[in-house]
Amino acid sequence: MILHPTVIANLLAAYIASAMVLYAVFYGAQIIRHWDIQNGHELQLVLERKTYLISTLLSYVFGLQLLSLFLYIFTADNLTPLFVGAMCAAGTLNVGSFGYPTLVLKIFNFIAAGLWLILNVADNQGYDYPLIKKKYLLLAFVAPFILVETVLESAYFMSMEADVITSCCGSLFSSERPAGIGSEMASLPARSMIWVFYSSMSGTLVSGLFFYFKNRGGYLYAVLSLLMFVLSLISIISFISLYIYELPTHHCPFCIIMEEYHYLGYLLYMLLLGAVVSGLGVGALSPFRQVGSLQAMLPAFIGKLALASVILFALFTALVTYEIVTSSLVLAYEVVY
Repeated sequence: MILHPTVIANLLAAYIASAMVLYAVFYGAQIIRHWDIQNGHELQLVLERKTYLISTLLSYVFGLQLLSLFLYIFTADNLTPLFVGAMCAAGTLNVGSFGYPTLVLKIFNFIAAGLWLILNVADNQGYDYPLIKKKYLLLAFVAPFILVETVLESAYFMSMEADVITSCCGSLFSSERPAGIGSEMASLPARSMIWVFYSSMSGTLVSGLFFYFKNRGGYLYAVLSLLMFVLSLISIISFISLYIYELPTHHCPFCIIMEEYHYLGYLLYMLLLGAVVSGLGVGALSPFRQVGSLQAMLPAFIGKLALASVILFALFTALVTYEIVTSSLVLAYEVVY
C-alpha cells in the first residue's frame, strides 16, 4: 500500500460512509416494518426520534459520497508519477484490476446518493413524512453497492506498489488499435458522433423544457437524461477531447482534468453528473405528486429539478461548443475544398 495523504483520505471516507450506512440500514429496516405515523405507541416515538438523527447523518454521508468520486479521480491523477508508463489517471486506474471497477461503482453510487438526497428533501416537506419508507427502501438497495465499493477501493489502494509498469492513456484509448471498451469508443467516427451528440442533446433539452412548462413527460425526460449522460461520456472520448487537446489522436477522458487544461474536466463532469441526478429526480418523484401532504409543494420542486437539469445540460453543451469553436484543431472532414 502507498501511504499517500489522498489515499488515506479516500479510505477514511469509504470506511466512514460504510459504517454510517450500515447503522442507518439497521434502523431503516425497523422503520420499513413498523413505521405508522397514526400510532402513538412507544416504538413509533422511538422511530420518529431516530429518523431525525439518521436523516441528518445520511445527508452528510451521501454528501461525502458525492465528493468521494472527485477525490478518487484526483488521487488517481496525483499518483501518476509513481507508476512507470502512467501519464494521467487513466494509467493509475489501470494498476491492478480494481481501479476501473471502483470508478464505475463510484459513478453509480454518486447518482444513487443524489437521488436519495432528493427523495429526502421531498419527504421532509410533508408533515407526515409520506416518503419515509420509500427512501429507506432506496437506502437498502444502495447500501450493498456502497459496501462493495469500499471493498474494491480498499483492494485497489492496498495492493498498490510503486514503480509498477502500467499502460498510458494513449494505449487504453487508442482509435487505431481497438482492444477494449475505451478504444472502441475512441474509434467511433467523430463526425457522426458530433451529429448524434447535438441532435440527442437538442431532443433532451426540448423534452425537459416541455415538462417544465406543460408538466407532462417527466418519465421520458428522466430516461433521456440518463441516456444523454452516457452518450456525453462517450462523446468526450470520441470527439470532445480531440478539440480540447487539439490533437486528432488523443482521446483520453482523464487528461482534461489536469492543470495543463485548466482542470476543465472537473467542470464538465460536475455539470453532467448534476444534470443526470436532477433529471432522474424528476422521474423518481413524479409518482408522488398526488400524495396529500406533498401536493402543495412537490410539483414546484419537481419543476425546479427539471429546470436545473436542463440548465446544467445546456451549460455542458455550451462549454463543449466553445471548446470546439475556439480550438485550432481541424479534422480532415472539416476541410472545405
